[in-house]
Amino acid sequence: MTYSKTPQFGINMFPTDKSIQPVELARAVEERGFDSLFFPEHTHIPVSRDTPFPQGGDLPEMYWRSHDPLIALAACAAVTSKIKLGTGICLVIERDPIQLAKEIASLDMISNGRVILGIGAGWNREEMENHGADYTNRWKILREKILAMKEIWNNDEAEFHGEFIDFDPIWSWPKPVQKGGPPILMGAQSKWSFDRIAEYCDGWMPLGGLGSSSMGQLKTSLEARGRTLEDCNLTLFGAAPDVEKIQFRISQGCDDLIFGLPPADADTVLPMLDKLAETVATVKAG
Repeated sequence: MTYSKTPQFGINMFPTDKSIQPVELARAVEERGFDSLFFPEHTHIPVSRDTPFPQGGDLPEMYWRSHDPLIALAACAAVTSKIKLGTGICLVIERDPIQLAKEIASLDMISNGRVILGIGAGWNREEMENHGADYTNRWKILREKILAMKEIWNNDEAEFHGEFIDFDPIWSWPKPVQKGGPPILMGAQSKWSFDRIAEYCDGWMPLGGLGSSSMGQLKTSLEARGRTLEDCNLTLFGAAPDVEKIQFRISQGCDDLIFGLPPADADTVLPMLDKLAETVATVKAG
C-alpha cells in the first residue's frame, strides 16, 4: 500500500456515556476539515486489578465507560462522507477473528472504504483473561488473528491453520471495499514492534513521538521484507497542538498527526476542536 505523504490531521477521543456523543463529534470533526476520527477500545475494566496503568497513577474512569468503538464508528459513518474512521486501538486479542473480520469488512463497506484498523495487544492482563485470552502469548495470538483476517478478506474460500487460530475453508462476506482490507497500523512501541509492522501491518502508530533510532529500526525491518518507509504509514498519536512541533513531526516523516481530546461534553470539546482547527489551518498555510 502506497501513501501520498501529504500530512493529514485527525482526532482521537474516548467516547463515553458522559461525553459528547460520537455522532455529534463526527459531524463536528468533518465540518472543521479534519481527516480522521479514532476511537479506542476497552470492553471493561476488572474491579480487582493488579496490572498497573502504563501511564502511572489511577486509571481514568473513561477506560470503563467507553462505547464499543466499532458500533460508535458505524454510527459516525452514517452521518459523514469524508473522514477516515479508525480504531486507536482495537484490542484484537479480546475478539474472535472471524467475527472481527466480518465487523471490519461491514464497516468498511458501510463507510465506502474509510476504515483504518489500529491494533495492539493491550496492557491489562485481567481484562484479557476475562475474555479467555492468554496474556503470555498475546502477541503470537494477535499475529495469527490478523493473518487469519487477511485471509478472510482476500479469499472467497478462506482457511487458516496456525498454532492458536485454526479453521477449515469458510465463506464470509462482505469483503472490504479497500483492496486487501483496511490499512492496519501497529499501536505499540517496543523493540519487537518493527518486525511485526514489517510482517503484517501497513504502518506504525506511535504515541507521542518518533525517535531517530526507532525510524532506523523500522527501515531495517521493512527492507528485510522487501519494503520501504515510503509504503509504510506513520500516524503519530498524541500530537502536540503546537505549530512548530507539528511542523517538526512532519519533517520527521509523519503522514498523519492525531490530536487527543478529553471525554467531555460538547460545551467543552467543541471549542477545543475549533482551536485545533485553527492550528491546523496555520500549519497548512505555512
